[in-house]
Amino acid sequence: MARIGVISFSDGRDYVHDGIRDFIATTEDKLVDRLTAAGHEVVRGKEIVATNTGASAVARQVAAAGVDLTVFHYAVWAFPHFTMLAAGATPGPLLLLSNIDPVQPGMVGMLAGGGALDQIGRVHTRLWGDPDERALIDKIGVQATASSAVASLRGSTFGRIGGRPMGMNTAVANTDQWQSVFGVDVEEIDQWEIVRRSELADQKEVTRAREWLETNAAGVHYDGKKLTPELLERQIRSYLAMRELIDEWNLDFSGIKGQPEMTQYFATMDIVEAFLNDPYDWNGPKETHVCATEADMDGALTMQLLKHIARTPVLFADVRHYHADRDIWDLCNSGQHATWYAARSDDPAENLSKVHFYPEVFFFPAGGASVHHLAAPGQMTLARLTRRGGNYRMHLMLGDFETYDDETNAQLMRQSTFEWPHAFARLDAKADDFLSRFGANHIHAVPGDHRAEVRAACELLGVELDEFTRG
Repeated sequence: MARIGVISFSDGRDYVHDGIRDFIATTEDKLVDRLTAAGHEVVRGKEIVATNTGASAVARQVAAAGVDLTVFHYAVWAFPHFTMLAAGATPGPLLLLSNIDPVQPGMVGMLAGGGALDQIGRVHTRLWGDPDERALIDKIGVQATASSAVASLRGSTFGRIGGRPMGMNTAVANTDQWQSVFGVDVEEIDQWEIVRRSELADQKEVTRAREWLETNAAGVHYDGKKLTPELLERQIRSYLAMRELIDEWNLDFSGIKGQPEMTQYFATMDIVEAFLNDPYDWNGPKETHVCATEADMDGALTMQLLKHIARTPVLFADVRHYHADRDIWDLCNSGQHATWYAARSDDPAENLSKVHFYPEVFFFPAGGASVHHLAAPGQMTLARLTRRGGNYRMHLMLGDFETYDDETNAQLMRQSTFEWPHAFARLDAKADDFLSRFGANHIHAVPGDHRAEVRAACELLGVELDEFTRG
């Protein structure tokens, strides 16, 4: 969960502060207790702010703890310039919180402080209510999660392996804009590094990995041409090469161009991308590493933000086909989906038992294994960062992944590319509206309803929100 700072403000008159100090402390205790019970780490101000010097000192102390979100807490009327001084010493996101009490005018204090912040253009969020209300604690948690996710982007590095794939403009972003809006640097690395390093991989680990896939998958369908043990091992070697690059260059997330050079002359990167995005490999549990196929920069950025909001692997897919008779979208991509989505289980064996590795299709003459499965059903948040006129916007919608009987599943998958992974999605968007507005061919998803966190993150980033609904 998030790390939340809490600073309580008071009246600047000594004789008034002396009479309300205990009340402020009691209300702060309750707030901290409820946030802690919800799983958050709370950093409290060392004292209640009742002087101008205290406002700056307490804010610096809380900020030094590296909090994701700072809550300015108003249980009583508080001098507004204390808010301004504390905000000046608080570099991160602010949330102003007042209690609802007819005796003590905390709401007045919050509005006075918030109005002063508005006058100087300092962005902040406001909430009010009793900490005993779980809904209020949840709303604070939403803001904290969004703040943490946004903070995780700043100072991070994206590894761009290769350049623009097949003239795909939406896969390439302006690196200066990334720095100014998101605080993300880009490290340019040639695909030759994957080829070169793959030849140096430890054969014992390569063999062990291939045998692990053969043992745990629903099937590895060798055909002697497009998929052989040697080609599968080449993909495994490429995965190990990427792990080296990630460690050596301290990459936080990445993307691999793949097409056309790798897919025509070396091997597809499907195994690489799927298992980087997975929370495990043949060596056991691991941190997921967001990796976008076709080196899709804005796709990877969307995935990285969603990863830190949902704390799960993130799905990457093409918007491949719309089955109008079912109002279902086939989200299908060349082997990219993390195998975790096959069952969304903590047990890799359960997920892999639903995964087939098929020979690659005619698009990819170099061959290799395609990671085929059907995403497990459930509610999903779908999102994508795109640009309009050079400015970022976030497409956002809720949806559900669905599955049917085996015959229907197979029939629907064969209408596009059966060998690739699929997700059948019922979107909270009208088809005509979606196809008219959506600004990319790739879309991304995480389980559950995380729209509130994505909205809050967009507000923090100054990114336009483009939310789809059925209305």
